[in-house]
Amino acid sequence: MGFIAALATAAFVPSLASAQALDLSRYTLTASFALPGTASESSAITWNWDSDTLFVVGDEGEYITEVSRTGTVIGSMRLTGFDDTEALTYVGNGQFVIGEERIQDVYRLTYQAGTTVARNSLASVSLGGTVGNVGLEGISYDRRDGSFVTVKEKSPQAVRAGGIDFGTGTHTLADLFSPALGVSDLSDVQVLSGFAGTGFADNLLIYSQESQRLLEVTRGGQIVSTFDFTFISGIAEGVTIAGDGTIFITDESPYVYVLSAPPVPEPETYALMLAGLCAVGFIARRRA
Repeated sequence: MGFIAALATAAFVPSLASAQALDLSRYTLTASFALPGTASESSAITWNWDSDTLFVVGDEGEYITEVSRTGTVIGSMRLTGFDDTEALTYVGNGQFVIGEERIQDVYRLTYQAGTTVARNSLASVSLGGTVGNVGLEGISYDRRDGSFVTVKEKSPQAVRAGGIDFGTGTHTLADLFSPALGVSDLSDVQVLSGFAGTGFADNLLIYSQESQRLLEVTRGGQIVSTFDFTFISGIAEGVTIAGDGTIFITDESPYVYVLSAPPVPEPETYALMLAGLCAVGFIARRRA
């Protein structure tokens, strides 16, 4: 009976590749670490896939800081002229796009530790008019086609996707859907396009600070999984995900919280498991 039960379990565990959702219910808080003073009031975080490190920016926009995935400080770059930075995403080759909330402008910069860069020296694109403290909150880069997804905090909430051309200073962002996600605000967004070949590569992670909830949603606005952050932090704002599926959420304290899920074997692994179980069963029967 033990052999049959093990065989059935192995046969019915779904593979991540065939799953239609990342499934936030699989995740638990596994670690946390403090950020340095250069990341004071941390409001945005992004994963650099070239270096496998994290970059964070504070609400006052004074520095962009690089840390390891366990919190070791690697370096920082000083920013001048920024007022209310709430959005940050890595776009490859050492470059980042950073966004200002109230004026809803985004800027492209090349990170160089130990140096200083002024806002007025950077290529920029306006994504909308000047608003109050309810504007651009998050941005995420889609490596598949070079497009972006952005979120506006509230009044009204907005989730938009499209191109941003820093050469011409123009964009083609348009509403993906009318948000009806049951949360009070939208604080950040993270595309899942890095998981090419999965059934959820088109999905998005959206974080709500006021509702203290992480959502996985389709590009049509359907919620497919959630993670409650209520008992972890009430001041978290930024979210990013690494290539192995580890999720990092940053708050203003400033802290980073690490969410991990158990690895799900690929189909080839299941085949080996089944073959091994069959061999065990055959040997057991021979001995009987």
